[in-house]
Amino acid sequence: QVQLVESGGGLVQAGGSLRLSCAASGRTFSRYAMGWFRQPPGKEREFVAAISWNGDVTYLADSVKGRFTISRDNAVNTVSLQMNSLKPEDTAVYYCAAKYSYYNSRYYSSTSYDSWGQGTQVTVSS
Repeated sequence: QVQLVESGGGLVQAGGSLRLSCAASGRTFSRYAMGWFRQPPGKEREFVAAISWNGDVTYLADSVKGRFTISRDNAVNTVSLQMNSLKPEDTAVYYCAAKYSYYNSRYYSSTSYDSWGQGTQVTVSS
């Protein structure tokens, strides 16, 4: 099973940017489809973005389209989430997730993933 560690969270003003990274170790990273989820305060975990094993397929939640970008670098076992034009409603704990598959047809469902990171806090002030 792959181990995941997120980093890059923090406090940012509305309109600002942050770049989250998820470092993976363990089994071959390139055989995993990856995803980002978030859990706002008092709410359920929700899908944010997903990417296939080689980056040829990506998905973004409607709420972040045009502002967030997901990417990966298999050479350094990392998946990233570039977040621009941040809004207060983006405040959440952000989680990285992995599924041992080249593609994940249920990329939007948290139950389709095999491994999770511990999360990183993102706070956007108004």
